[in-house]
Amino acid sequence: MDAALIAAVRRFNRTVTQRVGALDDEYMAQGRPLGQARLLWEIGPAGAEVAALRARLGLDSGYLSRLLRALENDGLVTVGPAGKVGGDGRVRTAALTDAGRTQWTELDRRSDELAASILEPLSAHRRDRLVAAMAEVERLLVGSMVVIEPCPPSDRRARACLRAYAREIGRRFDDGFDPALSNPVDDEALVPPAGVLLLATLDSEPVGCGAVKLHRDGRAEIKRVWVADTVRGLGVGRRLLGELERYAAERGATAVRLDTNRNLTEAIALYRSAGYREIPPYNTEHYAHHWFEKPLAP
Repeated sequence: MDAALIAAVRRFNRTVTQRVGALDDEYMAQGRPLGQARLLWEIGPAGAEVAALRARLGLDSGYLSRLLRALENDGLVTVGPAGKVGGDGRVRTAALTDAGRTQWTELDRRSDELAASILEPLSAHRRDRLVAAMAEVERLLVGSMVVIEPCPPSDRRARACLRAYAREIGRRFDDGFDPALSNPVDDEALVPPAGVLLLATLDSEPVGCGAVKLHRDGRAEIKRVWVADTVRGLGVGRRLLGELERYAAERGATAVRLDTNRNLTEAIALYRSAGYREIPPYNTEHYAHHWFEKPLAP
């Protein structure tokens, strides 16, 4: 990694933490550190499941428990089983008390004041520049938070992605999508050593997938690349494609192939920009109009 890039990120982090008051022991003068204040905000008036809070904030169970205990001891939060009739008693939820809702409202007010204090010294033009830059930084940071790792195709999260993939192509293909007409991709073909399915997650929730099948002739085949609308434009599809290529190359593949439908214009543009060249049909896929191949470095 370029040392200048690392230094720039560190400078940005120092400036932001100082400007938003993250270094203060009492965040926004509310008598509690930033971690507790952020957790109080995330619980919110509607409450939240503890597991969801852990995933959303990227906290380990022990640290989250300590933060919740501190808020409970201050009378701001209650933690207990989910209150739904017939619900799973193992699911724990956090809810604000009356005092907690009062403090949440005050935190909301002071957060508005802090945001206004950042914008107020700037001209209207510079405010627009800052907000636009913040939006871009936020999107890029979210993209960097996406985790891509192997996942069994039978996993419920993988199944959810594959169902979403089928629904989307069903909407976009000219004649819909009938799995019976498409070449099958069995689970066994996506489990090592035959192949792999990669799952992309954000805050532990599935947001994309892609698979590669390894063939004895040295040409691997990429299948089922899909990215959720919520993270499109963040480079997740390109990352999935690159990881699938790397996986195939590390296992001896000399090239990767894929087929795609003419209506998936974004995917076609991605493949071409990633170095794929169009080739004659190599299979009899009913829904394919384009076939691509890319050589892999050993």
